[in-house]
Amino acid sequence: MTATAHYKAPSGFDAVVNRAVRWLADRGVDLAGAQTLTVVGRRTGTPQRVPVNVLRLDGAEYLVAVRGDTQWVRNARAAGTAELRRGRQRTVVALTEVDPALRPPVIRDYLRRWGWEVARFLPAGLEVSSSDDELAAHAELIPVFTVIAAH
Repeated sequence: MTATAHYKAPSGFDAVVNRAVRWLADRGVDLAGAQTLTVVGRRTGTPQRVPVNVLRLDGAEYLVAVRGDTQWVRNARAAGTAELRRGRQRTVVALTEVDPALRPPVIRDYLRRWGWEVARFLPAGLEVSSSDDELAAHAELIPVFTVIAAH
């Protein structure tokens, strides 16, 4: 993690909400598009499960980590694959990190859809209504991954 890295860990009420959303997604409830991402821990080898929103944009799918350099992000970088699940539907996916220069349109669309839910996790100086230039200046702090079904 660099000195300029951004990370906001879930705590208190957010941790409770994350567990509830994951529980609902595991049972097939589509709560604002939430799914459960399972990625193997890079150090422990233990599966880590977190709720995520998969963004569909221009025929591609993305995961956006507004909280920043989270554990699931670091594990995804190391593993390269993960599982997405909602109810009984499970898909093994390949995750490839998007170059920071290409992230702003994805982040913008993600914030249009889920900004109401994630605005408080944005890096300092950003808000849902930030300009494209402001998004570009902070894009390095918000990891984005392409999601492709693995065969």
